[in-house]
Amino acid sequence: MAGVDVELRIKRFNPDTDARPHWQTFQLQADPTDRVLDTLHAVKWEQDGTLSFRRSCAHGVCGSDAMVINGANALACVELVRDAVGAGAGGGTITVEPIRGLPVIKDLVVDMEPFFAQYRSVIPHLVNTDPVGDRERLQSPEERARYDDTTKCILCAACTTSCPIYWGNSGYVGPAAIVNAHRFIFDSRDAAAEERLDILNQRSGVWRCRTAFNCSEACPRGIKVTEAIQEVKRAIVYDRV
Repeated sequence: MAGVDVELRIKRFNPDTDARPHWQTFQLQADPTDRVLDTLHAVKWEQDGTLSFRRSCAHGVCGSDAMVINGANALACVELVRDAVGAGAGGGTITVEPIRGLPVIKDLVVDMEPFFAQYRSVIPHLVNTDPVGDRERLQSPEERARYDDTTKCILCAACTTSCPIYWGNSGYVGPAAIVNAHRFIFDSRDAAAEERLDILNQRSGVWRCRTAFNCSEACPRGIKVTEAIQEVKRAIVYDRV
């Protein structure tokens, strides 16, 4: 398969030397089926070793390489060059910048601690004080299916950092935290649903959501994020689970 010429525009920032972020452009050739992550590797390994970005599994599972690619949140290890450069057969420009709403540490690396602090605030683990018996805590297929979609979250922060409310209000708990609360709120084995709903009923909780659907569009796992948020809202108002 013939290679394509790629102009890779990267938003750079080094706090030790830069007063503000700036754009830097690199020219390289890539296969159409290469991933954007491969182009970043090519730059770092062959042109500029100072480029900083995160990646781990490189297979769309760990979520560590979430970034803004051509203006939209995506995983660099999933986005293909042929999709990023568009219809031009000979190549094109790919623009890459850090996800928004979190402090930039260097280049494409952001400080994830505020995101994980919000995640931890919703008690994102199973709570069950019943005595441990000699068998599993069983569920019916229907009970398991109730929250199946929100078990797919990989904590990449793509949904939260695509949210315009989060950009303007860092106190908002954000879509990812609500998704992970949903996963346990509707788990029939869990005993902390009411506590989570009380947390999400605060000013920083689900009522900050304005149903922009950015989060659902940004999720690399296809989670129906906005629908999950609405289900949590309904549980607060009507069901209390």
